[in-house]
This record gives sequence, C-alpha cells and structure tokens, in this order.
Amino acid sequence: GARGLIRMANWRPDLVILDLGLPDMDGLDVLTRFRTWSEVPLIVLTARTLESVKIHALDAGADDYLTKPFSVMELTARIRSVMRRAMRDSGKAEARFMTPDWEVDLMHRRVWVRGQEVHLTPIEYRLLSILIKKRGRVLTHDQLLTDVWGPNHSDDHHYVRIYMAQLRKKN
Repeated sequence: GARGLIRMANWRPDLVILDLGLPDMDGLDVLTRFRTWSEVPLIVLTARTLESVKIHALDAGADDYLTKPFSVMELTARIRSVMRRAMRDSGKAEARFMTPDWEVDLMHRRVWVRGQEVHLTPIEYRLLSILIKKRGRVLTHDQLLTDVWGPNHSDDHHYVRIYMAQLRKKN
C-alpha cells in the first residue's frame, strides 16, 4: 500500500502489477493515488471478481484486470499486450530523436552529442526523455519534478536547475 507507492515513486518501474487485497490500504486507493502522478502501465491482479470492482479499477486507470486463479502464460501475454500499447501510446514508436547536435535512441537509452556517445545518469536520461516526449509544450518545474523524481519532490525546484545545467554541460 503506502510503502508500495513510495517505492513506485522512487524506483520508477516500467510496469506495475497491483493486487487489490493489501494489508494497510485498499488497492483501489493505491491505484487512484498512483494515477495522479504516473502513467506507468498498471495491471490489477486480484481475487475480486465483481464486475463493479473491475469497472471501477479500469475507470480509475488500470490498463488491464486479471482475476485469480490465472496461468503464468496468460499473465505474460497480458504484460506483453499492455507494454505494446504503452510503447505505442507514449511515442516510443519514434525510436530516435535527432537535432543537429543531439541524437537520442529512446529504445536503447543511448545518447550522442555531435556523433560522440555520452553517458547520462539515470535521472539525466529520464529528464531528457521527458523533455523529448513533451517537446513543444511549456513545462513547469512542478511537472518536471513529478515526472522525473515523483510526487514526493514537488518542493525541490533546485533539482531541475542542477540537472538541466548538467545536461547543458554535456552539449
């Protein structure tokens, strides 16, 4: 529940599988809170079979809903399906982003500046990829903090300035 939300904010997984039956809080509450700050694909995996619960979870932002018992093969197929949709919907279908000086391979997380590959820290890469995916839009410090560091860092405006300066130095 609460610990899971903190871990998801700090760890930034590619996919979340959420059981609704949690000891400290309702899984639907976790889902609702998670969706306020993350678009990471999420599959609900639970013993709850009521149609109203399924509809509530899907309307709250679950990408898929799987009831117990289930086979590992079905879960694996649903993960592949959700990840395919997430790739297509997030613009990752655009595998490369290029400017006259920069080239970014979004699929393999590689970056080149004027033909030379450069190393980015995970946070630098996350910040750069958010800027690429949301290019053409005005982004506030708060939006960048939430997208890159998670909802617990909304007051740490200096983070954005520091990491933007680091990215500029690599140019």
